[in-house]
Amino acid sequence: MKWNELAQEPCSIARSVAVIGDRWTLLILRDCFLGIRRFEAFQARLGISRTIVADRLKLLVEEGVLRRAPYQDSPARHEYRLTEKGLDLHPVVMAIVHWGDRHYSGEAGPPLLHRHKACGHDFHPVQACSACGEAVEARAVETRAGPGAVSPSAAG
Repeated sequence: MKWNELAQEPCSIARSVAVIGDRWTLLILRDCFLGIRRFEAFQARLGISRTIVADRLKLLVEEGVLRRAPYQDSPARHEYRLTEKGLDLHPVVMAIVHWGDRHYSGEAGPPLLHRHKACGHDFHPVQACSACGEAVEARAVETRAGPGAVSPSAAG
């Protein structure tokens, strides 16, 4: 499987990785959820070339994860805002944060705490079953073919 062919794979993970699987893209998304919106701020925070930032932002806009919104006319300047599709990545980003906090924080603890605005408590993300509300862990999940699965006869 080649990197540039992932978007055509009959696999939701492969198609998603084709959009968000690059390390710089994930860090740009992290920054978006932290309220960063402007090109210069992404570049300064990440310390990477303008070309890399521009390429990743362009892909995220083309894929509908971010939208460009003007914030200045002369000269024309834009900021990047999460779309609904982009906001849907929040659980993904939070799962990565939680994994990193659990395995790489060190003795001092996580670098950022996340507070639920509605109740005022710090929280750790939990995956829950949409039907019964029970917490779901890896060993409690099984898979089966869904309506978008490619049948063996159609794959060849």
